This record gives sequence, structure tokens and C-alpha cells, in this order.
Amino acid sequence: MFSSLDIGIDLGTANILVYTKSKGIILNEPSVVAMDTKTGKVIAIGEEAKLMIGKAPDSIRIVRPLKDGVIADFDVTTELLRMIMQKAAKQLGTSLRKPNVMVCTPSGATSVERRAIHDAVKTSGAKTVHLIEEPVAAAIGADLPVSEPVASVIVDIGGGTTEVGIISFGGVVSSNTVKVAGDRMDEDIIHYVRKHYNVLIGDRTAENIKKEIGYALTSHKTETMDVRGRDIMTGLPKTVNLSSTEIQEALKESLSAILECIRATLEDCPPELSGDIVDQGVVLSGGGSLLKGMQQWLSEEMSVPVHMAPNPLESVAVGTGRSLVMLDKLDKIAR
Repeated sequence: MFSSLDIGIDLGTANILVYTKSKGIILNEPSVVAMDTKTGKVIAIGEEAKLMIGKAPDSIRIVRPLKDGVIADFDVTTELLRMIMQKAAKQLGTSLRKPNVMVCTPSGATSVERRAIHDAVKTSGAKTVHLIEEPVAAAIGADLPVSEPVASVIVDIGGGTTEVGIISFGGVVSSNTVKVAGDRMDEDIIHYVRKHYNVLIGDRTAENIKKEIGYALTSHKTETMDVRGRDIMTGLPKTVNLSSTEIQEALKESLSAILECIRATLEDCPPELSGDIVDQGVVLSGGGSLLKGMQQWLSEEMSVPVHMAPNPLESVAVGTGRSLVMLDKLDKIAR
């Protein structure tokens, strides 16, 4: 007898995470697909496909089917989800026959985008599909008291989007989304190195630079890093030495956009809940929040306490999984 399983999926621009109640996070794979250009067949997904970025021959096309947290290529996303479900079943050692799936959507997603996410998950083999807004999922995953009449502010800096939500009584009171997050920061670094050094670097190199010497706009001891790329003038490989203050300069615009998004959300907050925010502060989640100095910088800029979620990378996935349990409670109350 196959048991119907509840799983939560964080359908992120950079990574897809799968959560089950019994085992927690069972899968965390980059949202990347490698396809054969002649046959259109999927060759690899996840980490395996990500390793091919910038290194694959013309016969292999590398696709990131999710853009800014929503589906850019429906067929490829469906295929990716189907293979992710198969991998999850292997991890669990069971047949994932028709699981109940809770999947997150950006708070700013249109009804068409929500429908696309719903249909893609359904087509990949789910029994029932429920959608939850990303800020709510992130807040649940970060152990915030979402169902109580207290303002919980979550700032989820992902790969494609930054989502800011103020949550009270289990719903979103005020939210904003800006299409500036981890991926945009990588692009900023690529542009900076190209403009100032005439050197081309790839996405993966840019991501490494961000992780190694990327800082939010706070004072820090300068760090440096050697970076290899291609000289635009000669076409030959070249090594340049970058400093963390240069990377700060490169990220300035994107970081300001994120701060502006948080401020706009807080300005929309009902006055009764504003007092809670001064006491409780803001909670950061998502991979982008791991940028060095991010917590300190936001705290200085907004004059409210800023905390990190217990597990920033997994908050949304954990929240989607946990919310399935809450859904049962809500259904019982409704009945």
C-alpha cells in the first residue's frame, strides 16, 4: 500500500528544495537544466547541470527555467520538477506516488504566473497542489509567530527576487517584491570587472567573488582575491586582483534597491503593528542575506533590530512543508 506523502517545494530561481515532515530537507538542487539541442532531451539537472555552465559544447544548452521566482519555460520546468520528484522518492526509499504538494509563489506573482506554477507541479505528478506566498512560508520556516496578532517582518533575499512581507494573523498585511537579489549582484560584479579591467568573467566566478569578498555597505578590513578571466582586448586569459571595497562599490545600487523595498513595505504598515516591529525587528532569510555585513548594515540603516533566520537557505522550504500541517488544522476548523 502506498502512503500519500506531504511534501513542501521551494521553487527558487537559484535552487529547488524539497522538504518532508519525517526527514526535513531531502533535496537541495540548483534550478538548472542541461538539454541536448538536437533532440531536446534533458541530459542533466541540478548540480550536475550547474557544473556545465560556461563549459558545455554547442550541442548542450544550459537552461534556467525559473526567472525572478516564476516560470519562464513551462515545459522545461515540468520536466525538472518530474525528475526532482523522482530523486526525492529515491531519497525516501519509497514510491512518491501522487504526493500532496505545497509550493511557494512570489507575493507579487500574477494569477497567470500562479496558475503556471500550479499546473507545472500538477503535471509532474502531484495529487493535490496548494500555493503559499513566499513571505508567509519564509516566516513559518523561520519560527516566527505568524498566526498571532503580532507583526512579523520577513525579508527573503533569494536568487531572482527579494520579498519583504509583514505578516499578522497568518496573512500578509503589507508586502513588496523587487527583482533584485543574488543573481543581480552576480551581474553587477561581472559588469564592474568588465568596465574597470576589460576582463570577462563567468557567472560562477562572479558568485565565488560575492561569497569570498562581497560585503554589504559597512566598514570592514579590506580583503583581496585573484580572479581569472578573459582579456577583452587580447582574447587571452588574464588574472586581476580585486578588493572587497571594489565589490562593495559594484553592489551599491542593488543593495540600495533592496533597502528601498524594505522601507516601502514598512511605510505601508498599519500604525498598530509598527510598535511590534520596533520591538521584534526584522528577520532575514534566503541565500542573499548571507552576504557579509548584511545584518549590521540593514540594522544601522533602519534603526530596528535585524535577526537572521535559524537556517536562511532553507526557511522557505521548511515553511512550505510545515504549512501543509497547518492547512489540515485550517480545513478541520472550516469543516
